[in-house]
Amino acid sequence: MAEVERNIAVVDLRSALELLESLPGELLSTDVEIDANAEISGVYRHVGAGGACMRPTRKGPAMLFNNVKGFPDFRVAIGLLSTRQRVGYLLGCKPERLGFLLKDAVRNPVPPITVAGADKALCQEVVHLASDPGFDLHTLLPAPTNTPEDAGPYITMGMCYAADPETGECDITIHRLCVQGRDELSMWLTPGRHIEAFRQKAEAAGEPLPISISIGVDPAIEIAACFEPPTTPQGFDELNIAGAIRGRAVELSDCLTIDARAIAHAEIVIEGELLPDLRVREDQNTNTGKAMPEFPGYTGEAKAELPVIKVHAVTHRRNPILQTTIGAGEEHVNMAGIPTEASILDMVERAMPGRLQNVYAHSAGGGKFLAILQFKKSSAADEGRQRQAALLAFASFPELKHVILVDEDVDIFDTDDVLWAMQTRYQGDVSTVFIPGVRCHPLDPSQIPEYSPSILTIGMSCKTIFDCTVPFHLKAQFQRSRFLDVDVGRFLPGWTREGASS
Repeated sequence: MAEVERNIAVVDLRSALELLESLPGELLSTDVEIDANAEISGVYRHVGAGGACMRPTRKGPAMLFNNVKGFPDFRVAIGLLSTRQRVGYLLGCKPERLGFLLKDAVRNPVPPITVAGADKALCQEVVHLASDPGFDLHTLLPAPTNTPEDAGPYITMGMCYAADPETGECDITIHRLCVQGRDELSMWLTPGRHIEAFRQKAEAAGEPLPISISIGVDPAIEIAACFEPPTTPQGFDELNIAGAIRGRAVELSDCLTIDARAIAHAEIVIEGELLPDLRVREDQNTNTGKAMPEFPGYTGEAKAELPVIKVHAVTHRRNPILQTTIGAGEEHVNMAGIPTEASILDMVERAMPGRLQNVYAHSAGGGKFLAILQFKKSSAADEGRQRQAALLAFASFPELKHVILVDEDVDIFDTDDVLWAMQTRYQGDVSTVFIPGVRCHPLDPSQIPEYSPSILTIGMSCKTIFDCTVPFHLKAQFQRSRFLDVDVGRFLPGWTREGASS
């Protein structure tokens, strides 16, 4: 990626869109009427979803839909983070160094601050109370369905923010939120998430858990919200990371109807409470048996019993923009994967400084299941350390399933180069390490007892290391062909290393 001079400071969704609009080919908009019911994702799948989406798909620009059927005051944005290059533009960093940027941000946290005054809380320019006549989430927000089979309209880019009812420590994360009624959302919390721990504490005390859902925020917050333990243990507010990325504190505002805070510059905020001892079937309104497309490329099953958020208010900016994503697309890869890379880089660097050169959480694994580790062996004593680095990767990100180890001369962001290393530097019987019976992620459809006798329960997996590094004592025999270093621009003016005209 060529260096880009960022003349527009990104502080919220609108400035992010302004920046992308200033860059050739990074943002498309349309004024043609679009239906939020399956059409938005149906269009964007072809334009720029990429990732594990059903083919044909491609990596491409973000999109802004300016004419949403039935919602004349709203626009819908999708795909802001759906290419690594675009994430680099939005965070002011070279794409290949994003993992390092986030690693450093974790180590240098900048805590959020609460601001007061109507001029600060842009998210509260317009207020809708659940007690108002005609209040209905279905007609108030253009929450899309990804496919005609979805359990209902989904909020897919909501920054869920809540506090531990015992300690007051806060957590922000992204969860699957389905509109169930005029003032109700179902919430799927995968095991181990911090907000689920908060909810359980509140429920044990017979109390609701106040929660805010901020939609349409600074992309730095969306990336930071995807960090997981052990890099961000319970009690670590991931807004600290977003603050460090930007070099300034994230501003929060007090909610109007609940004892919670929300992101002050958000386009939309939903204020509500997770109710104790109340569950709802996710597809109660459609009976499809399906939820929505998830990051591995399959549609998740509708859950039989999910906690319920009772909504008390919706506030938003004037002429708001609802941000959404396709679950199986490249956007999930970047949001989940770059924090994964940062976590692995941090843990391995602490254990063996200077050996791990870089990490890529590959698109094929949705940013969670597959990591490519670029490892440099400098002496015979380093032989075997590459596999130790893979074990540390599994420890730093428990949902990781496969690790491919390559040498420093392999481009980890080029799948062809990685597969070349596997074909020429890998022998299955000596280069593969199996670790069966380990907890991974329930959204991998192969992680079920029916698939393998080693799997005792859903979400268990056989984690695998593919060691595609050359044994140190043989490195001299595995030197790549070296070509003359020529100034191509002398023959093709305007040529760049990416192979395109600048």
